[in-house]
Amino acid sequence: MLGKLLFRYLKPYWPLLIGVLVFQFLSALASLYLPRLNADIIDKGVSQGDVGYIWSNGGFMLAISLGQIIASIIATYFAARAAMQLGRDLRNDIYQRVSGFSEREVSRFGPGSLITRNTNDVQQVQMLAMMAATFLITAPLLAIGGIIMALQQDVGLSWIIGVSVPVLLVIAGLIISRMVPLFRSYQQKLDGVNRIMREQLTGIRVVRAFVREPIEEERFRAANTDIMVVGRKVGSLFVLLFPLFMLILNVTTIAVIWFGAVEVDKGTVQIGTLLAFMQYIGLILGGVLMASFMMMMIPRAAVSADRIGEVLDVETTLARPENPVASFPAPGAVEFRNASFTYPGAEQPVLSGITFRAEPGETVAIVGSTGAGKTTLVSFIPRLFDVTSGEVLVGGVDVRHADLDVLWKSIGLVPQRPFLFAGTVASNLRFGREDATDEELWHALEIAQGREFVAEMEGGLSARIAQGGTNVSGGQRQRLAIARAIVHNPGVLVFDDSFSALDLTTDANLRHALWRELPEVTKIVVAQRVSTITDADRIVVLDDGGMVGLGTHEELLEASQTYREIVESQLGAEAAR
Repeated sequence: MLGKLLFRYLKPYWPLLIGVLVFQFLSALASLYLPRLNADIIDKGVSQGDVGYIWSNGGFMLAISLGQIIASIIATYFAARAAMQLGRDLRNDIYQRVSGFSEREVSRFGPGSLITRNTNDVQQVQMLAMMAATFLITAPLLAIGGIIMALQQDVGLSWIIGVSVPVLLVIAGLIISRMVPLFRSYQQKLDGVNRIMREQLTGIRVVRAFVREPIEEERFRAANTDIMVVGRKVGSLFVLLFPLFMLILNVTTIAVIWFGAVEVDKGTVQIGTLLAFMQYIGLILGGVLMASFMMMMIPRAAVSADRIGEVLDVETTLARPENPVASFPAPGAVEFRNASFTYPGAEQPVLSGITFRAEPGETVAIVGSTGAGKTTLVSFIPRLFDVTSGEVLVGGVDVRHADLDVLWKSIGLVPQRPFLFAGTVASNLRFGREDATDEELWHALEIAQGREFVAEMEGGLSARIAQGGTNVSGGQRQRLAIARAIVHNPGVLVFDDSFSALDLTTDANLRHALWRELPEVTKIVVAQRVSTITDADRIVVLDDGGMVGLGTHEELLEASQTYREIVESQLGAEAAR
């Protein structure tokens, strides 16, 4: 997966990669040529007292060194640009893919894991791309070129290379083989830390209300300690490589000096040649070390690439149709035809055989006990889920065949847990329609019974809203979410238990304003309070995943035992008669 990912995302930047290859090649050539010049200066200049030769070749060495520095800088710049653009494109594709996920895919991965995959995992692949463009190209050039140049200097000492290089490769291979499973475990534990942190920040009020701070702190400490232990094992293996490399390099240097001194004493090798051979040994082992370093990065990046690939390759259930229907013959109509839904792996369906129709401008309420499937049912309308059998039609078109952009523009959803984004009141209300005027915003707030408290906020429509709407109350957050849906100007409004945080007076005023100001808009209302739905055109009663009643409030009191029990439990036996 790693190779496929790198090829796919680096392919558009092949000119930069060619530039990296060219300038790294020039840098490596300069590195390989410098020891030879140094040997010539010693053997032909210093030993013979030729100052002119020393100055001329010394100046040439400085020019070569300057060229090497410039080539390295340019190559690193090109590599960094290619790697950073790869990371940008990868994060963008992951974000777009996740944005198209249904609730099923989001639940499968988890928000914490998806965040980690789009940040830390992308960073690992991005870092590998940059290091590979610098080290992975330079390492073989230095190692192979160093061997060739060393053999040209002294073939008699080449056996030292044949011993030191394989030893270093074996040591690096053993360390890398132990690090691969640790990298995978590290990323999984990082997911766990992110998940726990996210849960604790999101549920901070619940944690404090039940005095769970010490327990949650211990839970986070345990997860944090787990990742520390794995990281320490990785670090322990990683730091072994450099001391072992220095040991092999120093032993190799001693061997070169020891056996080279004998040849110098015999007169078969000059001192400059021996020093150049030692420098080439350093370049060879340095190239092997760089390659080993890259080999250690590859397993971790490969694990990250697999995790990224899982997100990019997943087939979302909200796939856009090949030939989408962009026009609705019956705008505002909503119809369920024998709709059923079963979660993957579940033995029993959550919903089965749901059939009803809401005409344009009508109000259809959905009521039932907790866990009856009310939220799942309304999630079919904007295609947050797709039914496993049957059909859900909006505007006379099966939502699975409709153009998603057109479908979502025709629906205004107020979720069970309203979420506000960091910004202002106005930016949140304009979330669905950026061209809405201030007058339209105030009108939507008036319908949603939010005009008064927004007017009292400092700045009015420009008042700041914290992420998640944490600086406003639950009731204010719900009313802002309702106003946002109204500003969207949809043909269908879906309220998923959106009046639960409102007092009875505000609830009644809001509903009356909705019916009065938006008579042409179809309203699908999920509610727990019976008082919210008594004036609906039709009421759908759910129980244990099935539809056990359909009709007006009066009709259901006569025909539905389940509905009558709900009314009795909330309003008393007198109201159910």
